[in-house]
Amino acid sequence: MNSHQAQLSSSHSPIELLKRVRKGQPQQLGALLEIYRNYLYLLADSQLDRKLRARSSPSDIVQDTMLEAHRDFHQFRGGSEGEFIRWLRQILVNNLSRSIQMHVLAEKRDIRREVPLEQLHASFERSTVRLRAVFDGREESPSSNASRRERAVLLADIMRRLPPDHRNVLLLRNMQGLRFDEVATQMERSVPAAKMLWIRAIKQLRTRLNQRETG
Repeated sequence: MNSHQAQLSSSHSPIELLKRVRKGQPQQLGALLEIYRNYLYLLADSQLDRKLRARSSPSDIVQDTMLEAHRDFHQFRGGSEGEFIRWLRQILVNNLSRSIQMHVLAEKRDIRREVPLEQLHASFERSTVRLRAVFDGREESPSSNASRRERAVLLADIMRRLPPDHRNVLLLRNMQGLRFDEVATQMERSVPAAKMLWIRAIKQLRTRLNQRETG
């Protein structure tokens, strides 16, 4: 994102940017899309295991998603931020599915059995619910108030700026829903150490969130 886009995304709300694009200012579409880059990255990152990351990174998948959203923006018919987020997530799901299919094909397995889009949609929804739950301290149903989706975008921005270990433990525990023994195995730590790291990560996340909201 260039400095002009950064200034736009910080000084205008997503809905205002959306309206400006539709009123004939397409140059502001880049600033609108950049607002959701961290959110899309965390969702993609939560779906890729270590083996798949060796072939396709979350950054690559998100970049493809941003380019396609820019190209196909004329197809978006919604008017709210929640609708725009869902539209972006649909593009991300499709790109992630293609990436997984390429990986599965390389392993010579049956892609029809292993990459159902419905499963990816459900997994994305669970990740979004869990990401919001970091803020609220509880999980919600997928049909909860759509305004909470915007909180997930805010949390994603903050999480991307956390130290890598803190971000990873939140990703594994809160977005992937792993047990602490599974988190410990993934991070090559003891279970008590993984729990302590998670507690510190939650504390730092909430501190930064409070600073963001009061600042």
